[in-house]
Amino acid sequence: MKTIAIAGTFDSKGAEFLYVKSVIESLGLNTFTIHSGVFEPMFTPDVSNTEVGEAAGLDIVEIAARKDRSAGTEALAKGMERIVPQLYAEGKFDGILSFGGTGGTSIVTAGMRALPIGVPKLMVSTVASGNTAPYVGTSDIIMFPSIVDVAGLNSFSTKIFTNAVHAIAGMVQFESEPPRDKKPLIAATMFGVTTPCVTYAREFLEEQGYEVLVFHATGTGGQTMESLIEGGFIDGVLDLTTTEWCDELVGGVLAAGPNRLEAAGRCKVPQVVSTGALDMVNFGPYDSVPEVFKDRNLYKHNPSVTLMRTTVEENRQLGEIIAGKLNQAQGPTVLILPLKGVSMLDVEGEPFRGIEEDEVLFNTLKQNIDRQSVELIEVDTDINDQAFAVAAAKKLVELIKQNQPQNTMN
Repeated sequence: MKTIAIAGTFDSKGAEFLYVKSVIESLGLNTFTIHSGVFEPMFTPDVSNTEVGEAAGLDIVEIAARKDRSAGTEALAKGMERIVPQLYAEGKFDGILSFGGTGGTSIVTAGMRALPIGVPKLMVSTVASGNTAPYVGTSDIIMFPSIVDVAGLNSFSTKIFTNAVHAIAGMVQFESEPPRDKKPLIAATMFGVTTPCVTYAREFLEEQGYEVLVFHATGTGGQTMESLIEGGFIDGVLDLTTTEWCDELVGGVLAAGPNRLEAAGRCKVPQVVSTGALDMVNFGPYDSVPEVFKDRNLYKHNPSVTLMRTTVEENRQLGEIIAGKLNQAQGPTVLILPLKGVSMLDVEGEPFRGIEEDEVLFNTLKQNIDRQSVELIEVDTDINDQAFAVAAAKKLVELIKQNQPQNTMN
């Protein structure tokens, strides 16, 4: 019989959680309760807040005595991040459900984010229709709008709670088994202006028996890919579109953070990396472009997206950053350069064609990479040429096959 974990603030919302518990059990499922509130619960849970706090090395009883709710929330979030995946690994539950306001949501989602991708996780929250990035991160948490405040049982809240229960019950009861002939997984990065390249590469790799997961290089996409690499899901990385570094460096809206381009190297996963869309920084509508950039080479991609051409100096810095990331790699790493353009807009006749900018980028990379650990390949085409795409894909297949004795296929 499947078990659903119920995590939340049993001190302030005990009656509501007991109602949810009864609905789950009425469906013939087991429940496993985790108290993530600061103060004493209204019913005895399977895991106390003291245990949650101890998982983070903190005394929640002492914090509660000070009536410091802020410190308690922080301590419990840290504890949930550590104890929830541990409990799942011990087989205590098959899926996890919670509900709360901003505080309760931040506490429990810290634990949910630490669970593997694919484990059912559902958060009924008052903030589900707003900016959920701080709560979801790169995980697959389902954010379920509560419509009304989660404190109180009424005709609206009970209907929402019941719907949420049936949703997660369906997920845990009808969880599909992984295919027996699971193919090795390759992660690839793509942007609109590198779509032909990644499409050619994906088709080639699929013909060779690989499954390709394509991530859009939109900040969250790069972060999600890095997270899956860290989680051990990925057997090879075709990181052809590294444009998120432009936004990180210059201040665009699609930055993936300072740790982008690190996971594959740290986890010794074979990777083929290129310079896709390093010619552009991303902003929103034209009027949202910062005043300091108004005189730059701007291109209205569509009403919601404005692109800005990177400069010679920015390309020099990008070359140094990317070379530094690749030099840290502990696994097979190849840098492949498209000498005639890094995107659809960086070819003859297009608005971002930048011979000098690209030359500085390529020369900086060549001068700074460690040739002992990073193999360099130069292809005399633009990035979207089929020959370039297939060359990159073939090289990744070669690296994966060479790495198989040390790499356990997922």
